[in-house]
Amino acid sequence: MNTDAQKQAWKDAANERLWGVGELAAENDITTRTIRFYEEHGFLQPLRRGRTRFFRQKDRTRLKLVLRGKRLGLSLAEISEIISMYDTTPGEKGQLELLQRKITERRSALLEKQNDIATTLAELDDVEERCRVRIQELENS
Repeated sequence: MNTDAQKQAWKDAANERLWGVGELAAENDITTRTIRFYEEHGFLQPLRRGRTRFFRQKDRTRLKLVLRGKRLGLSLAEISEIISMYDTTPGEKGQLELLQRKITERRSALLEKQNDIATTLAELDDVEERCRVRIQELENS
């Protein structure tokens, strides 16, 4: 960010509550390295004064959205797509519709995995039962 842009950003944030990296990490039960990771991937854009970073409410909200998306199993690309809609014309309705589609896709993938796991467990049960039967036969002979 160039000097003029930095000055303007600080001027715009003059009346805002700002969070330090440690505060943001503690509030979300994550490490400062995690915050740096999301910053490097463009999700967070803190103000800087020297080597110190200050996060605005917008960064705080975006971090919560990223963490929620990760808990839902969304990729960073999917989370980025959803978050980017905050700054574009589709607005909240478009963002919610996209999120709803992503949730439906994720649910379908999880249900498919659940079915695969159930099938695998049934196969393991079958093999285990055959082992028991054969062991019993061997003990009785």
